[in-house]
Amino acid sequence: MRVVKRTLPEILQKQTVAKSRLFAIESLDLRFSNGVERTYERMKPSGRNAVMMVPITENRELLLVREYAAGTERYELGFPKGLIDKGETPEQAAVRELKEEIGFGANKLTPMKEVVLAPSHFSSKMTLFIAEELYSEQLEGDEPEPLDIVRWPLEQAEELLTHLDFSEARSCTALLLTLRALKS
Repeated sequence: MRVVKRTLPEILQKQTVAKSRLFAIESLDLRFSNGVERTYERMKPSGRNAVMMVPITENRELLLVREYAAGTERYELGFPKGLIDKGETPEQAAVRELKEEIGFGANKLTPMKEVVLAPSHFSSKMTLFIAEELYSEQLEGDEPEPLDIVRWPLEQAEELLTHLDFSEARSCTALLLTLRALKS
């Protein structure tokens, strides 16, 4: 495979073009190395990253959560996740989010990959972990209603990929990376 070294485009101007309580959209006027100019829009970087964990119990079950997703206007099945708070490491955030969302901490976290949801529009990264050696501990979370915890046999994990409620790309990626890691 031939790798072409590219020169980053010059940013001519950045401006916030829309803002809500949660999001800001930023317009970028760019000039590429060949002289072509374009305007791109993206979510303004927040500087906050996130974590997602694939918890595996000692009985070889995956622990998932079912929670309401405003984007799809339905309940979705996925792995526990959340933002990294200021001053936290991804590992600390992972354990805290597990305690808040499923009532378990983890003595063993295996980082798998840092992913970006849609690099053309977002800059925030999410670190994916396998969480093992779980122990019972509950912290109060910020969800508006209690989350449903779903136990799924690890031997049937691939079936999740065709489950109608399991559609979040980051959860699918985390599951596939987990299955690959467990095979090695």
